[in-house]
Amino acid sequence: MQNLEQAIRERAYHLWIEGGREDGHAQSHWLAAQREVLAGSLSGIARVAEAARPNAKAKNSKKKRPAA
Repeated sequence: MQNLEQAIRERAYHLWIEGGREDGHAQSHWLAAQREVLAGSLSGIARVAEAARPNAKAKNSKKKRPAA
């Protein structure tokens, strides 16, 4: 959990730098960083889950078609 918080903290810092280092936007930088980091984490989890799942297309392509 500490790695997640550290990743959010670092991204928020970079957003602050990119935003011209203006004070008063810490919460918006934190929330934007949180969205980015969590979205990246979730997409990584989805890719792993998809890779572990049997290929549904291969199963469907082997179905017999009715004779015309």
